[in-house]
Amino acid sequence: MASKLLLLLFPLLFMVSAAFARDFSIVGYSPDDLTCIDKLINLFESWIEKHGKIYESIEEKLHRFEIFKDNLKHIDERNKAVANYWLGLNEFSDLSHEEFKKMYLGLKIEGSPRKRQSEEEFTYRDVEVIPKSVDWRKKGAVTPVKNQGSCGSCWAFSTVAAVEGINQIVTGNLTSLSEQELIDCDTTYNNGCNGGLMDYAFSFIVSNGGLHKEDDYPYLMEEGTCDEKRDLSEVVQISGYHDVPTNSEENLLKALAHQPLSIAIEASGRDFQFYSGGVFDGHCGTELDHGVAAVGYGSTKGMDYIIVKNSWGSKWGEKGFIRMKRNTGKPEGLCGINKMASYPTKDK
Repeated sequence: MASKLLLLLFPLLFMVSAAFARDFSIVGYSPDDLTCIDKLINLFESWIEKHGKIYESIEEKLHRFEIFKDNLKHIDERNKAVANYWLGLNEFSDLSHEEFKKMYLGLKIEGSPRKRQSEEEFTYRDVEVIPKSVDWRKKGAVTPVKNQGSCGSCWAFSTVAAVEGINQIVTGNLTSLSEQELIDCDTTYNNGCNGGLMDYAFSFIVSNGGLHKEDDYPYLMEEGTCDEKRDLSEVVQISGYHDVPTNSEENLLKALAHQPLSIAIEASGRDFQFYSGGVFDGHCGTELDHGVAAVGYGSTKGMDYIIVKNSWGSKWGEKGFIRMKRNTGKPEGLCGINKMASYPTKDK
């Protein structure tokens, strides 16, 4: 009750009358919630309860309420402006965009000695015909969406998703593998919760003789000590990896028709934080900062898209996935999705 009275003292930063056709049950608010401070407070309180948020002090709660209001204003304004996707309240709604980027992105490219492979090494260069659509989730090659938490380990989740995919395709067994092992042990070029690159992680898995199962080396959401004693338990091996020729959607789709891929995107646009559904075609640049996995492609209502598996939990986006527009006419693709794709290989 005291928190509610204190919140009432804060000025209402915005008053909007949302009047667009949208199913508001899927975005977590209704236009009526934006009409007065009392309703905003009630919305915030119900959001806190839904996501199990706990704040250390009333000052912290007031601070988070101000951020929540600002984020809700952005969500509502964008929902009026965009047609093909929509934003919604989620567990990140009390984080400023700068906080969110710092906590949930983790691809590190600058200063790395990484070299791209030549196009001659691209396994699928001679493929001429591919299906109109592919969804590796339906083919049983995609594990449930995971959650990296506030550790910048997206590179590890991207790598593991691709390895899980090719392992299922070759062996028929879908096995959840350990991101934590990469975070703890792959430290020559990669930096745990402070970012890394997928190609380095593929190289590590090859030289390490494989990757342990998730159950045998579970995720901690923080950096741990490399556990050599787990060597006796079963591992999943790969034989190598290849890069998809850069800035080529045609080649990306050739590879994606055959297996899930590790890809990099720029996910620092504010709409990404609150993406809730639809085919994303919003503003973003091509400065790659987030590792994800491409797990299929298709089309809907005349819009072509790539299905992307994220590592922000199943409450984000479309149960943890995002459909990103393709056929943009730009070689690098939307958010740079065609710039840095790679995939592991596994001998049968």
